[in-house]
Amino acid sequence: MNMALQAPTDTALTDLAVKAAIAAAQVILDVYSRPISAVSKSDGSPVTDADAAAEAVILEHLRPTGIPVLGEESVAAGIVPNLGRRYFVVDPLDGTKEFIKRNGEFTVNIALVEDGVPVMGVVLAPVTGETFVGDASGAYSGNSLSGQLVGHHPISVASTLPLRIVASRSHGHAALARLCETLEVDSDVSVGSSLKFCLLARGDAQLYPRFTPTCEWDTAAGQAVLEAAGGAVVTLDGLSMRYGKGDLAFLNPYFVAASNLALAQRAAAEMAELLG
Repeated sequence: MNMALQAPTDTALTDLAVKAAIAAAQVILDVYSRPISAVSKSDGSPVTDADAAAEAVILEHLRPTGIPVLGEESVAAGIVPNLGRRYFVVDPLDGTKEFIKRNGEFTVNIALVEDGVPVMGVVLAPVTGETFVGDASGAYSGNSLSGQLVGHHPISVASTLPLRIVASRSHGHAALARLCETLEVDSDVSVGSSLKFCLLARGDAQLYPRFTPTCEWDTAAGQAVLEAAGGAVVTLDGLSMRYGKGDLAFLNPYFVAASNLALAQRAAAEMAELLG
């Protein structure tokens, strides 16, 4: 059955994305159990055997839908389909540096974008099995280590003070300390990959500012989960972060993810001022 004609938030597509992510996670864990060999891409970022193998599994699962797929490894190989209004965005192994470090903080990301907006997202951490899902029905999390998503329950943002910020373990910026002082941040939590969005989505933190480069496949699934949980992701002009930037090689501008739109826009304005 061709699901390309179904609504973007149809539960069949969400279920399919979850199954694809679980299958990719199993491939990733197989590579993770062996000595890891990494090489550098043209942009200097690392890639392992797990990246390509996981993307191949995901593409196989998504192919019957007929919906175009923007995949990180496919793009690196020069394969960019005609995306149109609606397409999947796939990062088969987000946090390759964390994968190489073996700290478990890497994820499988699958999102569905329509008219520039991520309307569905799945973020799965293969080592722990933690799985986060967001679509029109809301956001929820569960565990898929058994090969099936079980124990899923609704999650939502928490906007209560004191303010907690999510900082990247593998990336940073000198302006981050100044931003924390300006916004009176009480504490911070450091985690790799798109798990940063998920910490906000389940209320563990309220703010994730990004001062360093990302691509659409790094953020689409996490943004979908966070926004389904009640949060917001805006660029430094205060507007919602959009997708389909093929003319910019699918690079994102700097952005702020937060537990609510007001906080996101306030932090974005502060970031814009700090960066001049």
